[in-house]
Amino acid sequence: MFRGINLSKTYQFLLVLLAFLMPLTVSFANCIVVLIVLLWIFSGDFKNKFSLIFRSKLLIASIIFYCIHIIGMLWTEDILWGLHILHKMWYFLLLFPILYTIVEKEYIRYYLYAFLSAILLTEIISYLVWFQIIDEFMKANQLNPTPFMSHISYNPILAFSIYLVAHEIIFNKEISRIFLFSYIFFLVIMIFNMFITGGRAGQVMFFTVIVVLCFQYFKGNKMKAVLATMILVPSFFIAAYQMSPLFKERANLAIHEIVNYDAHTVSSNQILNSSVGGRILFTVNSWEMIKDNIFLGVGTGDFPSDYKRINERNSIGAPNTSNPHNMYILILSQLGLVGLISMMLILYFQVRVALTRSDGFFYNVGLAIPLLYMVIMFSDSYLLGHFTGLLFIFFSSFLYKDFEES
Repeated sequence: MFRGINLSKTYQFLLVLLAFLMPLTVSFANCIVVLIVLLWIFSGDFKNKFSLIFRSKLLIASIIFYCIHIIGMLWTEDILWGLHILHKMWYFLLLFPILYTIVEKEYIRYYLYAFLSAILLTEIISYLVWFQIIDEFMKANQLNPTPFMSHISYNPILAFSIYLVAHEIIFNKEISRIFLFSYIFFLVIMIFNMFITGGRAGQVMFFTVIVVLCFQYFKGNKMKAVLATMILVPSFFIAAYQMSPLFKERANLAIHEIVNYDAHTVSSNQILNSSVGGRILFTVNSWEMIKDNIFLGVGTGDFPSDYKRINERNSIGAPNTSNPHNMYILILSQLGLVGLISMMLILYFQVRVALTRSDGFFYNVGLAIPLLYMVIMFSDSYLLGHFTGLLFIFFSSFLYKDFEES
């Protein structure tokens, strides 16, 4: 059916295009995803494809994770919301295995260049808006210059980009002087941009990036890594606190809400000027749901309705939610311990594969992704969101592939 076209090169073109588009646009990135999926399906050769897929324990864990969501529909009353969740999570069933079978090692640097080029474009627009050189652009305004997505997704993606660029500066001994200075400049403007936007989860992820890089750089000397962490993390925090009014305001507000948390004040909307008080309440109410359904959860689609019932009983006046803004709490609520274990298996196999790698890039970045996501998933359901979920799947497809067996 595809005679006359070079299937491999077509895949690589689409993958590079996807890497560029995925931090910029939902619709166009999804168009590329659909093209890749259709090309994969109609190109046949399923015996070899499935053989490659089922040799990977990570892919099997990903498929099981999604299948548990399907099974969770059996005790779901809200079928429509359950179907919505299945639609949001389909990357784990289909896209992850498909990308795994078509990524090629020699093109990885092009995936990275394309992705970082998109981040550079984002940075340029962000600063143009922040300096008021241009008017508000899409989602960006001067107070929160994140043009293509909300700060909830933007800052974690920015933090991961900071990790990639810093890793290149620190560990690539063959980098040219031009690239070195370019990367250093890129790193500085990304770090500054991190603290003129309002995404606290991404900022926490940034501090985690510093910790990860310290331990990777001082591999084999934990004392030096701990010392470097104890110097760098407070230094960056204090600098950001002193230089960024937005970071200072939101850090103070977060501390105030944690120290002064009270369910009554949340219910009366007295401390919902930021999200911390609400997140605490979501967790408290969700825990009541979890305790009653610890092993199998309430079902794939029943979190919103069950949360509303508990919320109206325990915290009258507080807003309802369809998402507790915590991936662990969401999965525990929906699918119980069975679902949580299946999700953690994905992260476990990522770490396990990374630890076997002799190549420093695959070893370091392969460990960084699960560690960074384990941190930010306490703040929101980042495997459920389009931008952060697609980033997780895309980078996992080549970081954990055994290119020797394919």
